[in-house]
Amino acid sequence: MSTLLSRRHLTATALAATAALTLAACGGADAADGAAAGTEDDPIRIGVVNSSEPQWEVFETAAADEGITVEMVNFSDYQLPNQGLTDGDLDLNQFQHLQFLAKYNVNTDSDLTPIGATAVYPLSLFSLEHASVEEIPEGSEIAIPNDETNQARALLVLQEAGLLALEGGGSAFSTPADVIAAESRVSVTPVDAAQTALALQDVAASIINNDFVADAGLVAEDAIFSDDPASDAAAPYINIWVSSAGEADNETFAQLVELYHSPEVEEAAFESSGGSAVFVNNPADELQEILAQIESDFSQ
Repeated sequence: MSTLLSRRHLTATALAATAALTLAACGGADAADGAAAGTEDDPIRIGVVNSSEPQWEVFETAAADEGITVEMVNFSDYQLPNQGLTDGDLDLNQFQHLQFLAKYNVNTDSDLTPIGATAVYPLSLFSLEHASVEEIPEGSEIAIPNDETNQARALLVLQEAGLLALEGGGSAFSTPADVIAAESRVSVTPVDAAQTALALQDVAASIINNDFVADAGLVAEDAIFSDDPASDAAAPYINIWVSSAGEADNETFAQLVELYHSPEVEEAAFESSGGSAVFVNNPADELQEILAQIESDFSQ
């Protein structure tokens, strides 16, 4: 979910209902029955957001070449792929980052588990007036997304850029109330994520989610600052493959994770992201440690 989830939003709510009906109709194996075999008669069902993105066709072909049959199940509602996995209607999903999964697990008392990483989609600062962060004047206004996940990350980006300071150094749960005004060069104005691109006409700069960069006639290279995908602050935003806890060591699933990082799949995913994806391949145990810490923070 670049930011939230690193995938382009689909607005047709009918697709969510269609996906739910598809799951019910296919009679997916109950969670107690174990994972699918990956055969033509029993394909591995993978929940994604926007199955039409070109990397999934390439991925399906790569899996088939290895003798693994997968079925991409499309969703437009970000809550449904996790629920489908919890209910045993899916074998895997790949649409979210660790922060999103942690919130789902805590809110639903679930134990869905990351088994592999895909990419970090940097959250970036854009400006129509200024060519660099250094040019942004003292007292300037910066637009940021107002949804919980992207808002906290946007504040961390601005802190990393040296434009503001956050109480306690900031976290994945920071809000505008945590901005230390006396130590900050700019103020922030939260707006709907879809409006951050339009806000560029009225503010010095704007944090724009990858999903909406093209709406402003911009490309990733136009950003004057982006967060570092290798930084600790970016760790909660690693996009992940997710399984049920009982299938975390499934060898076929691990093989699919590695296939995603084949050159042809990564190339297609990079093009789909508009050139913004930064691929990462953190081991599963590391991802699970990060998730556990985020879940702990959510529970406090």
